[in-house]
Amino acid sequence: MFNKYTPPFTINYKGHEISVEKEQGNLIYKRTCEYETIEKVLLGASGDFLINPIEPVNLPKPITSYLLIDFERPIMMGPGSKQKIYLTFPVEMGIFIIGGKGEHELIDMLTLNRSKYTLYGTPNRGIICRYWKSEVFASYPNLDTRYEGDIELDIINDTNHWIEVTKSVFNAFGMKIYYGTDRTSMRAFMRIVNRHLAETGFMTYTTTPEFRRSMELYTARKLMLSTIKGIMEHGI
Repeated sequence: MFNKYTPPFTINYKGHEISVEKEQGNLIYKRTCEYETIEKVLLGASGDFLINPIEPVNLPKPITSYLLIDFERPIMMGPGSKQKIYLTFPVEMGIFIIGGKGEHELIDMLTLNRSKYTLYGTPNRGIICRYWKSEVFASYPNLDTRYEGDIELDIINDTNHWIEVTKSVFNAFGMKIYYGTDRTSMRAFMRIVNRHLAETGFMTYTTTPEFRRSMELYTARKLMLSTIKGIMEHGI
């Protein structure tokens, strides 16, 4: 499903449909899913369309840039240790039209997951986060990429103590999302400073024609970034 398309085209998947038709020099974009139908007229528009995963914090409304992943089972990290685990994250899709100079303009967003939010920290100092619960895997999980992607997470315990880890909080401003025919993935790290403080961030993959970097929404909007790291100061 994640690919570049030339109008006219229609995509069907499990009762959902995305289509772009030509009509009197304009393009008609239409998307029908179980909870809504959207139709837009793109006046005088031409060009291909790109559908790919975007940062999973935009729907139903972009009220936060933080994603909290709650572990199904806590993990224990030994003193000075480094371990790799795999988590899942909810997939959101962005539909872009590609201009003549290669610029990408967002037309629509959708997700097949139900969105939940949670408060990380205290009511007066905490932050609102998109909430997601994930099993902890030792290797790449086999996922339906229309619903879930995987995060390859390196956890580094810089303390001299055993540390229990129950969650990770990520800042979407630093996300780097990749996709292929059977994977939607991110690569991240979580560095534990003490029992209550950790830092998270993202790393790159090597791209290939079969495993490409997404056009992230924050990249397409050319937003100025104050920070791309996540600081977990309300517990891990």
